[in-house]
Order: sequence, then structure tokens, then C-alpha cells
Amino acid sequence: MSTLSPNAKGYILTLSCPNRPGIVAAISQTLYEAGANITEAQQYDDVGSGSFFMRIMFDIVKGKTTEAEVRVLVDAMAGQFGMDYRLNCQSYRPKVVIMVSKFDHCLVDLLYRWRIGELPIDPVGIIANHPEETYKDIDFYGIPFHHLPITKETKVEQEARILSVVDQSGADLVVLARYMQILSNDMAAALSGRCINIHHSFLPGFKGARPYHQAYERGVKLIGATAHYVTRDLDEGPIIEQDVERISHADSPDDLIRKGRDIERRVLARAVRYHIEMRTIMNGNKTIVFVS
Repeated sequence: MSTLSPNAKGYILTLSCPNRPGIVAAISQTLYEAGANITEAQQYDDVGSGSFFMRIMFDIVKGKTTEAEVRVLVDAMAGQFGMDYRLNCQSYRPKVVIMVSKFDHCLVDLLYRWRIGELPIDPVGIIANHPEETYKDIDFYGIPFHHLPITKETKVEQEARILSVVDQSGADLVVLARYMQILSNDMAAALSGRCINIHHSFLPGFKGARPYHQAYERGVKLIGATAHYVTRDLDEGPIIEQDVERISHADSPDDLIRKGRDIERRVLARAVRYHIEMRTIMNGNKTIVFVS
């Protein structure tokens, strides 16, 4: 994030549209008319799909153009180019629901980063399919905890309760912090574009259960983790972030799991940060990630 003058209000605009000449000029002219000062701009032309993507950070001196006026100007310009866009204030803090199963390392890491101010989110709920006693050593800092157990027979009801928590809390983002349950197609569709999962494998390899044991049996020399948006296809959603770590023949499955947990924490935290800073834009089954 850029450092703002106390007399300015900062915004982030992301957009995608069919590529054609004049897009950048139109954006620049629109923001000029709004009295904006562009502080950062990144763009990408996807030749394969013929699409254009852009992320712009800008600020406007307080007391000049209002946010409502900025939105009117941007909306008019977007209509001319058939743009899908998002416009948020830089100070915007999304409300987040975190879902977890037995392993709590990603949950603890997210809460720590939030608590020290590193991750600008407002956690509004923690959902677990294990009882609260499972996490007795974790301080939830007053965040509402929801124990929603699941069985094959109660899956539909349990997912309906999850969506109720998400809706009632006003959550903008759902983070599956090692939530070890497969979401139904209806659930994945309901959370499309606003649900991030951490997979304890370097996708597309070693999907499904016990990936570190799969990796051990194959004698791999690199293990990794993948954060991706959730879609109807299991572990096939657009990838946001990945990382790897080198291992050797001397590492046991327990060593791989231990090292993998470290990778999972940092990959998930980076993916959540990229999302809330509006650095990610969907591009079919891929993502455009503008990293500074």
C-alpha cells in the first residue's frame, strides 16, 4: 500500500475488458476529470483471450471529488468498454470468515497477522467442524466461534448453516484455513470469487488425501502448497499463490508434513493479502496477480 497524505483519500481500481486501443487513455482521462493523482498502475494484455487487465492506485484531495462522484465517472467509462471492475478505498477492511478443521496452524497464523496489524481484515467468524475444546489454547479475541459438525447425512444442513453465518456476518471473504471437508457444488457456487482455499500440495500434483505421503512414496525432491479460489471442481480453482521447499531422501512423511505446514501458512497469508489488496483478477481458470 502507498503512503497517503493526511489530506488525501486513496482508492484502488481493478478492471478487465476486451482489449482494444484507447483503454488506458480513457482511464487516465476519467481519473484526471475526477481530480485524481495516479500513484501506481499495472496492466496486462492476455493475447490468448484478447482481454485487458489493470490495477490502478490513486488518491484525491479531500474536499474535492466525493467517492460517489468518482464511482459515477468510473461507471460511465466502464460502460463504454464493457468493463468488469471493482473500486474500493485503500482503507477498506474486508470482513472475513475463517473455516478450520483439526489442524489449526493456518488459523493461528492468520489471527496473529491480523492481531499485529499486518493483515488488514476484520474477522467476523470462525467456523469449525470440531468442537471449541479442540482449540482451547487459541485466543479468539472475541471472534464468534461456530461449531458446525458434519456427517454425510447432515452435509446439506451444515452447509446451509455455514452460508447463514457468512450472510448474517456480512463477510466479504471466506478463508478455508485447512478446512478438510469437500464443499458441495452448490456451496462452491454460492462462494464463487470470495472463497480462498489452501491446499497442502503443489497443485496440480498430489491432489486429494494424504498428499505428503503421496509425495514421499514418489520420492519427490520438492514439496509445496497452493492457495486458490474455490470452484465446483475439486482443487482445480484459479491459483493465486504457490511456494515450494526442497527435501531429501532422508526426510520422513512426518518431516514433509512439518515443513509443509510452514509453506501452507505463508502461502495462504500471501494469497489473502493479494485478494484484499485487490491484486487478483479472475481470468477464466487462471488469475492475474499484480504483485508489486
